[in-house]
Amino acid sequence: MLVILLAHAIAAAVAPLLVHRWGRLAFYPLALVPAASLIWVSLNWPQAGRPAPAVDIPWVPELSMNITLRFDTLSAVMSVLVLGIGALVLFYCAEYFHHRDGHTENRLPSFAAELVAFSGAMFGLVVTDNMLLLYTFWELTTVLSFLLVGHYAERATSRRAAMQALLVTTAGGLAMLAGIVILGHTAGTYLLSQLVLAPPHGVAVGVGVVLVLIGALSKSAIVPFHFWLPGAMAAPTPVSAYLHAAAMVKAGVYLIARLAPGFADSPGWRPTVITLGLVTMLLAGWRAVREYDLKLILAFGTVSQLGFISVMVGGGGRDLMLAGLAMLCAHALFKATLFMVVGVIDHSTGTRDIRRLAWLGRRMPGLFVIAAGATASMAALPPFLGFVAKEADFETIAHSGSLGAWAPVVLAGVVFGSVFTTIYSLRFLWGAFARKGSRGPTTLVANLHRPPATFLIPPAILAAAGLFFGLAPSRLDHTLDDYAGTLPAAGPGDGDYTLELWHGFGLPVLLSIVVLAAGTAAFFSRERLRRARIGRYQPLANADRVYDAIIRGADVASVRLTAVTQRGSIPITQSVILSTLVLLPVAVLLLGARDQPDFRLWDSVVQPVVGLLILAAAVAATVMRNRLAAVLLVGITGYGCGVIFALHGAPDLALTQFLVETLTLVIFLLVLRTLPAEADEAGVKRNRLPKALLALAVGATVAALAVSAQAARTTTPIAELLPDAAYYRGHGANTVNVLLVDIRAWDTLGEISVLVVAATGVASLVFRNRRFGSAPRVSDAVQPDIGALPPVPYSPSVSDTTWLRGSELRDPRYRSLVLEVATRMIFPLIMVLSVYFFFTGHNSPGGGFAGGLTAGLALVLRYLAGGRYELGETLPLDAGKILGAGLALSAGTAVGSMLLGAPALSSAVISLQLPLLGTVKIVTALFFDLGVYLIVVGLVLDVLRSLGARIDVEMAETSSVSEKVGTS
Repeated sequence: MLVILLAHAIAAAVAPLLVHRWGRLAFYPLALVPAASLIWVSLNWPQAGRPAPAVDIPWVPELSMNITLRFDTLSAVMSVLVLGIGALVLFYCAEYFHHRDGHTENRLPSFAAELVAFSGAMFGLVVTDNMLLLYTFWELTTVLSFLLVGHYAERATSRRAAMQALLVTTAGGLAMLAGIVILGHTAGTYLLSQLVLAPPHGVAVGVGVVLVLIGALSKSAIVPFHFWLPGAMAAPTPVSAYLHAAAMVKAGVYLIARLAPGFADSPGWRPTVITLGLVTMLLAGWRAVREYDLKLILAFGTVSQLGFISVMVGGGGRDLMLAGLAMLCAHALFKATLFMVVGVIDHSTGTRDIRRLAWLGRRMPGLFVIAAGATASMAALPPFLGFVAKEADFETIAHSGSLGAWAPVVLAGVVFGSVFTTIYSLRFLWGAFARKGSRGPTTLVANLHRPPATFLIPPAILAAAGLFFGLAPSRLDHTLDDYAGTLPAAGPGDGDYTLELWHGFGLPVLLSIVVLAAGTAAFFSRERLRRARIGRYQPLANADRVYDAIIRGADVASVRLTAVTQRGSIPITQSVILSTLVLLPVAVLLLGARDQPDFRLWDSVVQPVVGLLILAAAVAATVMRNRLAAVLLVGITGYGCGVIFALHGAPDLALTQFLVETLTLVIFLLVLRTLPAEADEAGVKRNRLPKALLALAVGATVAALAVSAQAARTTTPIAELLPDAAYYRGHGANTVNVLLVDIRAWDTLGEISVLVVAATGVASLVFRNRRFGSAPRVSDAVQPDIGALPPVPYSPSVSDTTWLRGSELRDPRYRSLVLEVATRMIFPLIMVLSVYFFFTGHNSPGGGFAGGLTAGLALVLRYLAGGRYELGETLPLDAGKILGAGLALSAGTAVGSMLLGAPALSSAVISLQLPLLGTVKIVTALFFDLGVYLIVVGLVLDVLRSLGARIDVEMAETSSVSEKVGTS
């Protein structure tokens, strides 16, 4: 199973390259991936009485996120549909995207990758046993569906359909996630096999089951979520044939079938599934008989039959499950076939409107035979699988012990809905292929582009499969009965039904005759019914309009909320945030139980002295008008915190605090160059007292929370366990660094991701036209800056000798010979110190973050001494590439750790035998730390490029313009 997932991931990665090289023909080798996966499925087909093939790989056991896969009968059946139809759809794409005018679609490489990735994600969804992992695959199919539906992004209809599908299915998925958490927490396991085998009970379980059903129903387009599927017909037809007929929309039905053995009898299950399923079948069937677009006829028909299948697999009972799975297989075969037929028609004629199509049956007889076979199966005509499944549905519903009083209502609803199925089946076949009373082929059909034989092979195979399993249903019966037998018997004889082409004349045959007769009569009486105004109005309100109203309401509410909470004033926004930080915790502390804190104000005489200095600097910063002085005073408070850390025996924190504070001061100074030296006196005095009080309240709140948390501790602090965990599990003596790169590496990965986003955001705001690129070098300068300046008198502080290459292009008035010489001498030492911090961080104070900050300060020194050209000479690399390399390296360590047998993002030891050095042990966390190092260096370089070099250019341009104006 893992091999199949990996093969699809690799195929998705190389698909764009193959399409760029071979064009549409690349779909043929890509189709081999799911086709070859079917071989594994057939060789590992689960057998009754044997344990199902399973995979269990520990990943994040603390969060129950182990990679647990299980290949039982239901997974096997769904895998055949997913992989088999997926392979045929990919084969079909090679001809579908063959345009007569030779036009090559720009997005075809990404389309191929997304379609292959979807096949792999859907396979992962149906074989996973861990509900949390299932949710991951679930949302992955949602995202890929969004990309595939929005393939024609230049069309407003495609963008709207993609966004609609994304919002609806994502909202349902979030509800399902809440239900999964409730069920998993209540049962003590997130494994589907264990959950179904021993289902928990209680009110919370009932709520969790309904939430999971909401996710399943939204995915399978069941009322009230039915409207997104017809809108998704804006996607290319291969997407409709795969996602919206055989794969994605079956995910919800699959989940219902998976949970039914354990939860079909829980409160709320049958009322939800059966009621909404029947309403969906009737409502969508009504809509299907009123459409003129071939794809929309099939789309509403799909929604209708998804409701039907949901009723069958969710009703409980072995026979109902058997009949429902038979209908699921039949529907996947004939509906994927018919969507492909529509693609051929659209490709050949340029239209899907049945009002413009005629005589296709005569001009395209092969396609007509394929469509007729699939349509016959959809209308439940013998000897196709659709007939076998529909007979099974009628029989099992009529004699179901699990439905109880629901049985007559369900049977009546299914019969009525099947009449609509007959009508839209005839409407599809007649609308696409009939002569329609015309004397000859229309101009549209007379000039059609005949499809090649390879275009018809995939739908022909699926149509033939529907006929084959209709003639020999026993082959399918044995397979489906293995899973149906996992449900508890709903009464005597439940589980005795078998799939056969002919059971003899009885109630199912009679109901089939009634359905076919009523549907045929209604179809051929359509003109009379239309004149009688039957079918003019929709039975329910237009769901699209309801969706649009909800979206508009959300937009209006968000605009009004934003207008109230975000007035455009940074001080007001900060005040709201800080006030919330004060009020909520204080209210909780006052209302809740509190323990008596036990703490000392200081441990040594030095601590209160440092504290007074910090307090004096903070008070002085509130009254200082000079911006530079205020920044320096704030810096004193930061350095004072670093001293406190050092006095408390936290050298790592102290080192990081000093480095961060220094870098922060530099950034402030770079920004202050563009501002007046002093703030407006009226602005300083305005609201000074409220701001000071708020600052004191925030400080007091944070201190009170820290003291209260310490006082509320009742067990051994985890800090006492960390040193041993760091040494024996993380293979490092520096607890702080091991904590960052191993024990809490997921947190660190999230934090460095935020750093990358922040750096990109700052640079994007400053570089409005071109965000990426390296800092300018001397060779990039058109002319020295000094050429545009008036002569400067010789100064003994600046000689003709330049110690830094970038200084050649710098205004002599801003040069410092002492600083240049000192930089030339100190820079190598700082870089050596940076490397030292990096390599020793796992066992001594330092690490990737401290090393990166040190290297960043070295870059700052070169920039301050030599200017923006010196920055490019020092590190002539694109900051964006450095950031990307660092993030990829840190994230890639997760995979590397797993390959070496350790959990993701944890330390694995690599032992090497080197000459002279002997045994050398390398911890994989070192590579994670290297990624952090690169990200910090890239961040500093990006800041110096944007807030330093870019502002230098703007200031020089402004100065030049001012001098020209003054001269004139």
